[in-house]
Amino acid sequence: MGFLSRALKETFEQEKPQQLRGDIRMISGCLDSQTSADVSNVQSFQLPDPAGEAGGACTSALLNIVYKDHHNTSADLSFTEVLNQMRSMLKAKRYSQVPQMSASREIDVNTKFDLVPENATGTKRAVLVGINYIGHSQGVLSGCHNDVKNMVDYIKDVHGFEEQNITVIMDDGEHPEPTKANIVAAYKKLVEESQPGDCLFCHYSGHGAKIKDDEQGEEKDGYDEVLVPVDYEQAGMIRDDDLFDILIRPMQEGVSLFCLMDCCHSGTVMDLPYIFKADGIFENMEIDENFDFEKLFKKVGEVAVRELGNYVKKKYLKDIL
Repeated sequence: MGFLSRALKETFEQEKPQQLRGDIRMISGCLDSQTSADVSNVQSFQLPDPAGEAGGACTSALLNIVYKDHHNTSADLSFTEVLNQMRSMLKAKRYSQVPQMSASREIDVNTKFDLVPENATGTKRAVLVGINYIGHSQGVLSGCHNDVKNMVDYIKDVHGFEEQNITVIMDDGEHPEPTKANIVAAYKKLVEESQPGDCLFCHYSGHGAKIKDDEQGEEKDGYDEVLVPVDYEQAGMIRDDDLFDILIRPMQEGVSLFCLMDCCHSGTVMDLPYIFKADGIFENMEIDENFDFEKLFKKVGEVAVRELGNYVKKKYLKDIL
């Protein structure tokens, strides 16, 4: 970590909003600028009992690795090893996407990978969303239902999630439809029912996109990262700002949240300030020097730091220039 990153981290931790003092983590299937692949043959990822032939490349690669790690009790894989192996597997299959992990706090990515932190001793709750966009004239996917079914099997078999605490939303005619209202309601219920010590898991497999920021000037690149519900043409998208307001802002202290976003343009869809990219360059999780700290503090209604990056530069660099 460079001098500026260390200074940025130090200042941010001093001014950190209460809403980000919890344990919030996300693995995304690609960077903001990338698309995430839907594969036609999940068998090639050697899952123990795949739900169907198609699936998302990110979900399938992750499950391949963590299942092997679960059965090989002699050595536990670290977060770094899991993400780097995901990247190697995807690259070998000629997918360019780079898995990324982001978090609300700095995580030692060289420690054991786990969806459930050791200190999470309460109820394990999950919401899984799979959207194939059945009946749409364009953008139809084929593997998102299978992703959800495979992930449900994994969290039940390996992590002990119980059926009554798992909510599945899919456009398969059997589960609640993945409309914007239903997804938002499920996320809200997940947070509202959680208590300190609980572990929450969210998995989304479907389309993601980048659309123009509806609040001019809030996003540095001018775009919001979004999830695309099945009724997006009528109800609109689920923006990164919505996810913050629904999942992060109201989260009780002592609750942990782990999200897996298998969709395009998902690198920063949770707007978390610490990142690790499986790009061969990152060795540790670092604070993101390009993170929009001003936007974050606006979201939580605080003005303690207006432009944290510039603040750090002025505060620290003036002493060495």
